[in-house]
Amino acid sequence: MSGYLVPTKQVRVSDLQARKGDKPWAMLTCYDYSTARAFAAAGIECILVGDSAANVMLGYDSTTAVTLDEMAMLGAAVVRGAGNALVVVDLPFGTYEASDEQAVRSATELLRRTGGHVIKLEGGVRMADRIAALKRAGLAVCAHVGFTPQSVNGLGGFKVQGRGDAAQAVRDDVAAVVEAGADMVVFEMVPAQLAADITANCPIPTVGIGAGAGCDAQVLVWHDMLAVPEGGRRPIFVGVFGAVGAELTRGAASYKEAVEKGTFPTADKDF
Repeated sequence: MSGYLVPTKQVRVSDLQARKGDKPWAMLTCYDYSTARAFAAAGIECILVGDSAANVMLGYDSTTAVTLDEMAMLGAAVVRGAGNALVVVDLPFGTYEASDEQAVRSATELLRRTGGHVIKLEGGVRMADRIAALKRAGLAVCAHVGFTPQSVNGLGGFKVQGRGDAAQAVRDDVAAVVEAGADMVVFEMVPAQLAADITANCPIPTVGIGAGAGCDAQVLVWHDMLAVPEGGRRPIFVGVFGAVGAELTRGAASYKEAVEKGTFPTADKDF
């Protein structure tokens, strides 16, 4: 499976838009050079440098803690290893909410420092003006609606968004980001049927995470997708496609044992 449909030229937003309603595509989060190289070799067309780095890379208890400097460092490393994949970079909390000017300043700095291709921000109706401002500045934009982790406290915790009467709010959010010019939109923790219904009538690609199979694309945090760390808690919607966490622990334990027993290093490795 390695190298399955590896892109031979730079993937662009227009390439993914052209696949809408035809062939689903995969996005994974990534935060470093070596992992980006592995995902590029696997043919992953779109990589997200997500603010989930706050949790899985930096050990913060919330995505709101990660800074623009931290995102810039991680994003630049990813771009260096991403090959021809399209790289989307999250705007961190506190860098775009205050004004259109703040959003454009933060986004242009982040893309300049990382070499990324698309900027991502959370919010629908409330962020439509920011999206429009970013588009006027000439940037490609990915919106994010449904459950928005940066607003977890305002949403009352990790809850599905759009059940029952609340479905109209999700529809309004999508309509607002489309009108503002967003190039794609992430649906997080949205009922599958609602996500599928909106996708069928949405002119831009939809990317689901906990939003069912009816979206145009899917995204997962790679640590969830490959079970890192071993035994860690995963959202119910996650699919696990490898046991990397267990293998990391096994390998480190084997190395420790070899050092303690004196079986590593061996004479054939001496200079």
